[in-house]
Amino acid sequence: MNGTLEAEASKQPGAALYAHYGRAGDFKRLQELNADINGKVVLVRAGLLSFAEKVSNAASMNASAVLIYPDPVNYNIKEDTALFGHVHLGTGDPYTPGFPSFNHTQFPPAQSSGLPSIPAQTITIRQATEIMSKLGGRTSPDDWSDGMLRDTMYKLGDDGDIITVEVKNVLIQKKIHNVFGVIKGYMDKDRYMVIGAQRDAWGPGYARSTVGTSLLVELARTITDMIKNDGFKPKRSIIFASWSAGEFGSVGATEWLEGYLTSLNLKMFSYVSLDEVISGFDTFKAAASPLLYELLENTMKQFIYIYFFHRMEPMGLSHSAYPFLTFSGIPSLSFRFTSVTYPFGTIEDTDQNLERYTSYNTLKLAKTAGEVVGLVTLRLVHDHLLKLNVAKYTSVIRNYVSQIRSKVESRQTTGRLPSTVTMQWLLSAQGSYDRAASALVSAIRNSDLDDMEQCRIINNRIMRVEGSFLSPYVSPRESLFRHILLGSGSHTLAALVHHLEAIKGGLESADIDQFKNQFALATWTIQGCANALAGEVWDMDNEI
Repeated sequence: MNGTLEAEASKQPGAALYAHYGRAGDFKRLQELNADINGKVVLVRAGLLSFAEKVSNAASMNASAVLIYPDPVNYNIKEDTALFGHVHLGTGDPYTPGFPSFNHTQFPPAQSSGLPSIPAQTITIRQATEIMSKLGGRTSPDDWSDGMLRDTMYKLGDDGDIITVEVKNVLIQKKIHNVFGVIKGYMDKDRYMVIGAQRDAWGPGYARSTVGTSLLVELARTITDMIKNDGFKPKRSIIFASWSAGEFGSVGATEWLEGYLTSLNLKMFSYVSLDEVISGFDTFKAAASPLLYELLENTMKQFIYIYFFHRMEPMGLSHSAYPFLTFSGIPSLSFRFTSVTYPFGTIEDTDQNLERYTSYNTLKLAKTAGEVVGLVTLRLVHDHLLKLNVAKYTSVIRNYVSQIRSKVESRQTTGRLPSTVTMQWLLSAQGSYDRAASALVSAIRNSDLDDMEQCRIINNRIMRVEGSFLSPYVSPRESLFRHILLGSGSHTLAALVHHLEAIKGGLESADIDQFKNQFALATWTIQGCANALAGEVWDMDNEI
């Protein structure tokens, strides 16, 4: 397949403006301070969200360019160490959005809508100090002034603080290769899980790719030995995937997903990412589909010394498992032992630094990470029933529906939303999912788990759930992450909540007809998922 680097040469002058981390809330705060963002060159700290999201937020406020710097409060690196990264608000080849970049495909002219509309560049601590220490204007809010740049007051900047940003990226094509190894199942070989790791990196990439790739190879060797020497017979297949071009936004993995989109969520039942699995000793974090929460929790109970010190976090664009979950509708899991100041995306991501950040326990942590993945894998490929708990989505749906209901009723009270917008059908869809999930849990409890055909029928119903949350009403070319609960775009329930906020404020982005359309399509997506979970057509509620 071919991978293309994004962004072309561009040059933009403008007055400097400090915008903290470049979050949407940071720009809203600048507006509240009456700071003019239009045409400004925005300086933001690296961290908390992806480079792409920072640049997208700045572009939405009509900034002219973005400079991203590592503040010493977040990064323990040398003053002249550069940050690596990309600013594509998406994954995969940005010049083949939504379709595969395979060699035999003849591409029409296309460009991802997630590519930035303004130039962006990372700068070093030394460069940031030189710029930020000279800014005038008012002092930034107190909680924005906690940085550690030398001799810097963290002012917002003045109209006379002019910066010219010039980016000279060159567009080139590169051929990349994903590498796969397969252990076929003994019964349902056409059902498989994938364990994957990014193989390459900018710079040394020791924590970014080397550890994950090493674990991938070791897991493949260990499970193969179990089959050859211990008589282990996995019912389902396991694919070990080594992805290429991960640093440019999971290019290798996304192109593979795009190439086999029509069949993957019918056959692939889970994905486990080994990327960045070890970068410190301070915290254990995990991000996953709710379907995998219970399996992960039960697995962690076997590791008492870390079970009480881990937490779930939302899966976002920075997680390499994100396109599997939100583009292909495959239950996915990503976890890591981490330190918040590890120098990812720099030439300081070395074996020596990783040893230092793990208190010289890298091998011990790698062994534990391998055991966690191994146990999760064995439960998923060996047990008669897939260990995916469909009931876990009920609380996620209920939470969104509760937010939407409260805001709809509030907007109707103030007259900003017509009374014809009714919650009846969204509440009905929520109830349908609750009943379908409860019925399946009851069916599992009352089934003969030695009946292989019965188990396969139940597993097929379970496997439909995640993929059914992908909105069928948006194009993958325009909205890559189609999951209505965990993805991004106007089709999501989160977007409905934000739209109701825009309606409340009478903002220009508020559009009642558009909201009603999004509301109806999201409602039917949930109802469609409930129907898929319910099983056969004669088990479904036929009221339309």
